[in-house]
Amino acid sequence: MTLPEILLIPPLNSFTLAIVLMFVGRSLGSKIRFVRDYSIPEPVVGGFLCAAVVGLLYWVLDIRIIFELPMLNTLLLYFFAAIGLNADMKTLRQGGKPLVILLVLAGVYIVLQNLLGMGVASLFGLDHRAGLMTGSISLTGGVGTTLAWAPVFANQLGIANAAELGMASNMVGMIAACVVGGPIASFLMRRNQMDGSHQSPLDVGVAAEVTESTLDYFGILRAWLWLNVALIAGDFITPVFEHLGLKLPAFVGCLMAGIVLRNTVGAWLLRDETRQSAQEHWKSMQAGLALISDLCLGLFLTMALMGLQLWVLQGSMAFVGTALALQILLAVAFSVLLVFRLMGRDYEAAVISAGFGGIALGSTATAIANMTAVTRQHGAAHRAFIVVPLVCGFFVDLVNALVIQTLIK
Repeated sequence: MTLPEILLIPPLNSFTLAIVLMFVGRSLGSKIRFVRDYSIPEPVVGGFLCAAVVGLLYWVLDIRIIFELPMLNTLLLYFFAAIGLNADMKTLRQGGKPLVILLVLAGVYIVLQNLLGMGVASLFGLDHRAGLMTGSISLTGGVGTTLAWAPVFANQLGIANAAELGMASNMVGMIAACVVGGPIASFLMRRNQMDGSHQSPLDVGVAAEVTESTLDYFGILRAWLWLNVALIAGDFITPVFEHLGLKLPAFVGCLMAGIVLRNTVGAWLLRDETRQSAQEHWKSMQAGLALISDLCLGLFLTMALMGLQLWVLQGSMAFVGTALALQILLAVAFSVLLVFRLMGRDYEAAVISAGFGGIALGSTATAIANMTAVTRQHGAAHRAFIVVPLVCGFFVDLVNALVIQTLIK
């Protein structure tokens, strides 16, 4: 058996292709009614199209294409720093009770998600703990959690194909996560006769019907400066948590740095004697923050999807396919029946439900992408963009780790 030919695409070429795929996704999104009506994120269309072509080349011509994507993590850091810089203390206070409720819901869901995966593994005659790799490890946890736990499953529990099961589940889950959020929000809005908020400005991106831009040159420059400061501060915050025994993703440090900067340095700038100039300072950079964060999220999601290696699904399709089909149904049902109702049964709750569908199957990035696609069409949901990143990007990792360790034992 001959090994497939490997074609390595350099970083600049990969980055350029991602931009082209963004245009492709936007073009197809405006023409395909399903994508438009159900708020499917545009980067998903171009990114998945690329992944499908790459997979086809592997199976037909035995060519394995690998994209070098060194900018991937940096784009994610910029995005979450922007979310933090948009979070003033007033908005954070509003997120208090909903944040606790969503955290409890996420904890309950992680347990259900893992029990479902373990049950399916038992039905297929596998070690029931192998089902955890099709549960919160690969879905709620994402690639990083999968790679971290795979050696434990392989070396200590004797599940040799744990990494393959986890990566295959993560791929299917990530694609599903990008698709279910919009339909969840659309269904809830139709059933409850909601018309959206139509507020502006948006936390991320620009509304779909906006034709004119109010971007300011120095406003974008200020936004970029504050984002860089947040990334630098995040580099100090993340090691502090590691020293305390809490290993969290780097984007959490940037998110927290953005929040701290906005509510300390930003609050100081808004003193009475300089209130007018300070308000102009933050107002001028708001549109720039929204634009940069939207571009970073779109490019991150496009790159993440175009980098999927679909051939990893070979050999575990039956088990992974069955487990993931049930996981998708569970995520949708939980979002519609519980998350929406307990988060307030309003437009904000519908946006949060779309985000929950994303985090339950993919990552915090897919959750925010789902919410961004909905708010671009129906209006801002400021509370949702505070509650979901904090819960999904910070607390969920802690809860997930505790649940996984308990179920393994």
